[in-house]
Amino acid sequence: MAISANRLELLQIADAVAREKSIDRTIVIDALEDAIQKAARSRYGTETEIRAEINPKTGEIRLQRLLLVVEHVENVSTEIALEDAKARNPEIGVGDYIAEPLPPLDFGRIAAQSAKQVIVQKVREAERDRQYEEFKDRVGEIINGVVKRVEYGNVIVDMGKGEAIVRRDELIPREIFRNGDRIRAYVHDVRREQRGPQIFLSRTHPQFMAKLFMQEVPEIYDGVITIKAVARDPGSRAKIAVLSNDSSIDPVGACVGMRGSRVQAVVGELQGEKIDIIPWNEDAATFIVNALQPAEVSKVVLDDESERIEVVVPNDQLSLAIGRRGQNVRLASQLTGWGIDIMTETEESERRQKEFQVRSDLFQASLNVDEMVSQLLASEGFTSIEEVAYVDSDEISSIEGFDEETAEEIQERAREFLEEQEAELRKQREELGVSEVLTNVPGLTSAMLVALGKDDIKTIDDLAGCAADDLIGWTEKRDGETVRVDGTLSGFELSRADAESIVMAARVAAGWIEPEELIEMNAEEDYDGSDDAAADEVESDVGVDAGDVFEQESVAEQDNTDK
Repeated sequence: MAISANRLELLQIADAVAREKSIDRTIVIDALEDAIQKAARSRYGTETEIRAEINPKTGEIRLQRLLLVVEHVENVSTEIALEDAKARNPEIGVGDYIAEPLPPLDFGRIAAQSAKQVIVQKVREAERDRQYEEFKDRVGEIINGVVKRVEYGNVIVDMGKGEAIVRRDELIPREIFRNGDRIRAYVHDVRREQRGPQIFLSRTHPQFMAKLFMQEVPEIYDGVITIKAVARDPGSRAKIAVLSNDSSIDPVGACVGMRGSRVQAVVGELQGEKIDIIPWNEDAATFIVNALQPAEVSKVVLDDESERIEVVVPNDQLSLAIGRRGQNVRLASQLTGWGIDIMTETEESERRQKEFQVRSDLFQASLNVDEMVSQLLASEGFTSIEEVAYVDSDEISSIEGFDEETAEEIQERAREFLEEQEAELRKQREELGVSEVLTNVPGLTSAMLVALGKDDIKTIDDLAGCAADDLIGWTEKRDGETVRVDGTLSGFELSRADAESIVMAARVAAGWIEPEELIEMNAEEDYDGSDDAAADEVESDVGVDAGDVFEQESVAEQDNTDK
């Protein structure tokens, strides 16, 4: 069968477009079919259901009108009676479609223009899908491109098969790109948006530096050396923590290279950014000391719960440890994930002396002992009256100059003081009108109950309506500065987990939620045993049964009525 020139031309156009846009030829042919269908509808009526088929081998175009088989015809353009349909196909039934051939269509100017728009739209969508599919799996890679144009500080990059953008804030400060410049950047995000896939590149991302080291250091590429953490102040300074999986290979030396050749290649790409290469260590204190290089550290004190560390440095090392505008300590904090407080040896000594004096005065006033005894207790590490009252008496009697009788006397005085303090706090709580029910909420002390009462939190419902931030405080931005806002219980050193536990216990006690609901809300904890056992465990956690609370509330109300 001979193929006409028009048909051959149609297939050649499809092939050319598919090659130019790097999309499947089938997609182009489907777009042509959609365009012909749209043009045919404008000729035969928009309500007509038309199907166009192009033979991918011969280019032959077949037009068919689809008619819905119905019992009673209401629209002759779209429906056909069952009797007429059975005359053509005896096996057809109601709800099926029957195809009716249509004569070839001569495109007018308007129909051709409309068909062209359909083809362009379909091809563009296919091109966008291809681009998204190609780059969505390349997030985390470094790619090379050519600067196509610069718009308002944002750099548009031509990557051959698509465009990407490096936003102004993702460029290293003071670096300038012009049209035609080659650029290397890190793919940190690919999004499918209405206007097509958006590929976002970055030259300030910490992983950009990590990937550059991977390209320059074969040991990293091979997995012998692992990059554990990266922190950057783009264009100025960076810290990178590395770990060797082979004890015979020095990770720092491998990254530096012969005469610094490897690290200098990375520094050159990052516009002269100074890079500190630090050996990673499992021990947090050792790692933080390494991260603060080149400063020397005298002593560290870790607080694992809040993930903060106090670092003591010699007086002449303070400025070096902090760095220009706090850069060194800020990068060390980002690298390690710990909050770092730096002080000099002199400041630390003064603070210790002040804390010692405060504790000594507390013991002297509360226990009615002389200065020497109070100082001995403080020097042995006692920090509160509770410790003195309830510690094993042997720990006190073992202090030089103390005997068992002295230890018992001191502990007796400590307990008497705590009882008097508790009685005073109970009196204050009652005067403030704080409900007795709140005393059953685990985690709340008498001092906390007084603080709640002063803040007008007096019933179990009042406490249940609080958030953790209401109790422990929060931070917020004001005029560009971070401001700390205190909560009702900010002075009691509660963690966020403690505050949340108190609030949830209050909500269970108030009957807002059932213990079983609390289990579901904390399903990830996966309590052991049956649901009943889990419920019992939650009830023991909150420390009070809801029924007991309501009974106590009723008794309290009755007492108030009697009064």
